Amino acid sequence: MNQFKPILLGCADPRSEMASYRRAVNSQKCVRAGGKHNDLEDVGRDVYHHTFFEMLGNWSFGDYFKVEACAMAWHLLTEVYRIPAERLYVSYFSGDAANGLPADEETRQIWLSLGVSPDHVLPFGMMDNFWEMGETGPCGPCTEIHYDHVGSRHAGALINTGSPAVVEIWNLVFMQYSREADGGLRPLPMCSVDTGMGLERLVTVLQGKRSNYDTDLFTPLLSAIHQCSKAPTYRGRTGEEDDGRVDMGYRVVADHIRTLCVCIADGVHPGMTGAELVLRRILRRAVRFSTEVLQAPEGALASLVPTVAHILVRGLIININETQFLASLRQGRRVIDRTLSKMDRDDEFPAPVAWALHHNLGFPLDLIYLMLEERSATLDRLGLERLAARQEKVQGLHLDLQCLAELQSRGVPHTDDSFKYSYSLQQDGTYMFPGCSATVMALYCNQSLLSEVGRGQRCGMVLDRTCFYAEQGGQTHDQGYFTKDGLQDVLFPVECARLAGGYVVHELTATETLRTGDQIQLHVDETRRVACMEKHTAAHMLNFALRELLGSGVAQRGSHVTADRLRFDFSSKSSLSVSQLQEVERLIQRIIKENHVVHTQEVPLARANEIAGLRTVDEVYPDPVRVVSVGLPVSELLHDHTPRRVSVELCCGTHLLRTGGIRHLVITSERQMVKGISRIVAVTGDDAKQAREAGQALLEEVESLTARIAADRAPSLQRAQRLSKEVGLLTDGTPIPQWQRRELQTGLKALQRRTNTTIRKLEIREAAAKAHELLKRHLNKTVLVDTLETDSKSVTLFFFSPLSSEEPERKLSVSRLPFLSYVSLHMCSHSCLLQGQTAVSASEWALAVCGRLRGSAGGSATVAKGVGTATDVAHLQETLRWAEEFAHSKRQHALHTQ
Repeated sequence: MNQFKPILLGCADPRSEMASYRRAVNSQKCVRAGGKHNDLEDVGRDVYHHTFFEMLGNWSFGDYFKVEACAMAWHLLTEVYRIPAERLYVSYFSGDAANGLPADEETRQIWLSLGVSPDHVLPFGMMDNFWEMGETGPCGPCTEIHYDHVGSRHAGALINTGSPAVVEIWNLVFMQYSREADGGLRPLPMCSVDTGMGLERLVTVLQGKRSNYDTDLFTPLLSAIHQCSKAPTYRGRTGEEDDGRVDMGYRVVADHIRTLCVCIADGVHPGMTGAELVLRRILRRAVRFSTEVLQAPEGALASLVPTVAHILVRGLIININETQFLASLRQGRRVIDRTLSKMDRDDEFPAPVAWALHHNLGFPLDLIYLMLEERSATLDRLGLERLAARQEKVQGLHLDLQCLAELQSRGVPHTDDSFKYSYSLQQDGTYMFPGCSATVMALYCNQSLLSEVGRGQRCGMVLDRTCFYAEQGGQTHDQGYFTKDGLQDVLFPVECARLAGGYVVHELTATETLRTGDQIQLHVDETRRVACMEKHTAAHMLNFALRELLGSGVAQRGSHVTADRLRFDFSSKSSLSVSQLQEVERLIQRIIKENHVVHTQEVPLARANEIAGLRTVDEVYPDPVRVVSVGLPVSELLHDHTPRRVSVELCCGTHLLRTGGIRHLVITSERQMVKGISRIVAVTGDDAKQAREAGQALLEEVESLTARIAADRAPSLQRAQRLSKEVGLLTDGTPIPQWQRRELQTGLKALQRRTNTTIRKLEIREAAAKAHELLKRHLNKTVLVDTLETDSKSVTLFFFSPLSSEEPERKLSVSRLPFLSYVSLHMCSHSCLLQGQTAVSASEWALAVCGRLRGSAGGSATVAKGVGTATDVAHLQETLRWAEEFAHSKRQHALHTQ
């Protein structure tokens, strides 16, 4: 239903064809694996839930309502499909006092009038018979039609119980309300009907089967899964009868591979946001069941593609992602197993660990729930929700649906925002943005339309016209200010501008009283606007350059333009090479230097789609639509259908009038977000120039440091450590050209290895010298207790190797790393051997010594280390004496007990 949401909300773009819809019927491919209605966790557990299914629907947008919807449904099922009426049950909404909703007696009476038996018309509450698509948005009571697969009985008690024998096949939703952000319900401006019947469940009924997976939509696929796995033949079992969840695994893989094939065939690849993130979750769940439950080899999932879609090339994407996730799956399983082993039986699995699996390893949350459920463990869901909530962004003011409907009923015209394109290029290369006179048509605050707002009050303002760009098409909103006639010395700053059903809502905090009818003068922030225009035009040129370099198959996967930088996502099998990054920048820089005219023209959508080489993204465009072309007039492209090597796109954004205004472009970042999707971040103008200068400066620093390291023939440990630190500091995140960063990183890594090797050799040399010195100082002692002064912790670790090799019978010692004001003590110890037996346990000795220093220690019988605090030099020396006495006493005790 998502494509119809603007109509249901009454906020469809008035210029779009969709705004004229009154009735519709459709059959569409649906993926139901996210949001409030998420069937992902149910898939496989029963025989009728799916992530992908084909939905048959009929719709009314303010046209027919309950009577017609119920009558059409009953006629289709009982007379056209000839499904026995006695096997059908209908449910209706029983009301909800908490939400102030009465029972839907009207729908009950409609069913009875159609001849449905009274005991087949059953009431249910909010959970089952009130349909909501999300936390907010259109919703309403629904009436569902259920089918009894058994028959010859009364199955009313099994409705909505999860019984596989009685399943819902059709849902008729009466869209009457909008769920607001505060949880309240408000009536929609018009009543609509949204119905949905799953093709898979309908086929099950018409083919006389008890399970969707027993129909010819699935049986060939289940057979193919069996052939490529080590699992026994699919038997259709569920619940406790399904040993090892093998049949559940069959159903999960069969369902998920259908979803993957259909989505990838439609151009949706596993990714990191939106629908692509959902597909990524589904893929990872399928990989897990395929490899761990069905014991299928790596690559088995992709081998099922021909059975589903007969498109062999689509298997590559699935194969790559399967291989990629298997490593994460193994790592994630180790994390889960290790965490569970440290928990008490009644403990909840810690939310931070689950969030790390989800956020860092890409584990879908439903997969984590399932893996914990298999181990009879529960997750701290409240803690997880708190962690997830931190990721949410604060939303701005949004025009309430009721207020939107009220504006329309008052006849308030939609905002004329064509003035956002009214600017000109001056002789000196600057842009002039004339002010825009406007009238305040409405003020919005706290979900209400007001005639007046006072000083300090945050509100939304609707005008009859505006020159502000409202955020859309991947370009951020304008900022600026306005003045009120008669009060020109007071500025009203505008924080942002948003679109809502043809109206532009300007968000601001009033600096003085503001009333409807006020006459105002709008002024955009010119610096911010020009910066956005630079980035948006540059984004079009980047799209063109990538297509020139990589071929016409490159598809835009998303973009976002702000005053600071542009982000561009595109389809790519791998990250761009250094030479490719350089070539993209060269192509764009050439277009900038040629200073092409940027042409724009508004044309009918159908005509625009005839332009050869037109670039579009997957979204609904208004009609007419704005075409942006670099170098050639749009009129010429409309009349000449020969493919031309120019940038031409559908776009509502604001652009420079000549490409030379960009001046410079530098790609500062390029990486693969997921397999098949790359993301470029770029800067323009002075920021790009500074990035190039920073890159050159870094190159000179690297060359200088390389020369200094090469010239230092006999470095000291301190000097080598200082040079290594300098190498590390050169790898900071200062924006420079990405191609240069990659080249420099290669050299810096080599330098880092070189300095680290030098440091290690010097540390080993120092450790050997100090060990030899200590042995000379304690020539006749069997127990050695002393301090070790060094600037490197590694020297301490290397220290024991020469000590042990030179004096194998004397292996008990204390070493101290440098500390400030004799406060911090770090200790390592080796045990003392007596005739081949351990006389003093290293861990026992370390614990005793560090205990006197209010610290801690750990280790084995032969090696231990710990930390503690000495208050002053005297305290340290006293502790060292006590440590030696402790070791002697243990040794003497061992001698007496032999």
